[in-house]
Amino acid sequence: MADKLPKLIFFVAAGDTMVERVEAQVQDIESFLAVAKTGSFTRAAEALGTSKSNVGKAVQRLEKRLGTRLFQRTTRAVRLTEDGETYMLAAQAALEGLREAEQALAARRAEPIGRVRLDVPAGFGRLLLPYLAALHRRYPKVTLDMALTDRMSDPVAEGWDIVVRIGELPAEGDMTVRKLCDLRNGLYASPEYLQRKGAIHTIADLGNHDAVIFRGPTGRHRPWTVSDNGHNRDIVMEPVLVLADGQALVDAAISGFGIAQIYDLVANPHVAAGRLVHILPGADVDGPPVHAIIPVGRRMAAKTRAVLNHLADSLREEGA
Repeated sequence: MADKLPKLIFFVAAGDTMVERVEAQVQDIESFLAVAKTGSFTRAAEALGTSKSNVGKAVQRLEKRLGTRLFQRTTRAVRLTEDGETYMLAAQAALEGLREAEQALAARRAEPIGRVRLDVPAGFGRLLLPYLAALHRRYPKVTLDMALTDRMSDPVAEGWDIVVRIGELPAEGDMTVRKLCDLRNGLYASPEYLQRKGAIHTIADLGNHDAVIFRGPTGRHRPWTVSDNGHNRDIVMEPVLVLADGQALVDAAISGFGIAQIYDLVANPHVAAGRLVHILPGADVDGPPVHAIIPVGRRMAAKTRAVLNHLADSLREEGA
């Protein structure tokens, strides 16, 4: 049985020269660490559920392989030698590394199961629904609890597993951040609106049209940013409608209220379905990045990792 135990391989080097290669069985290392921790062969044997003799033999094997004494033994105490202290630090780090690797592999194998709470901007969240439906088919034991809102939530205080945010990120403290995709900003209107108000051929034509404008969390109206002869510039339009809800902005454009500036990934399905028309594609500009924010402080659950990876992969394919 002893030959079947996993082995750790340590390399002891002096400068750049390899001087010794030592193979130590994990069982021997664990016995050594138990003695170092308890200061007693007897207590180490009790902690490991084996005999004092087995523990003593394990330590002897290590000392023989290493060519040095690891403990000073007296009738009253067992103390580490200087070499023993050096070896103890290396052995603890090695075993901890193995445990972490085993936990990581177990987490990958574990079937995602349970509830995952997501907070997503309103308009962008509706775009994600088809991808999340595919996620459900892949991981039927994962339940999604999803809020669609344009307000700035607190990931930790409100207990979210994943918060999706568009744009620059404020300081969030202990957060793990993963970029999901980049967006483009373009102008869109319904076919009915363009038929009623006339086609648009140049940026100058926009001045004769109705604008649906987004109001950000600060209360400021967001101007349209357009590319004009290779240079980005802001256009401040007189709005016919101001909205603070991203999905309502899209709905207003579809209903024929006027022209709205919308992120490309949000608008694309509506363009494909004939509900929106892409106006002046050459005036499109780079939009903000999209990030997923995950509170840290604990190992990411398999269910959360499954949702995060699925969203990242889906949006990467959509933007390809």
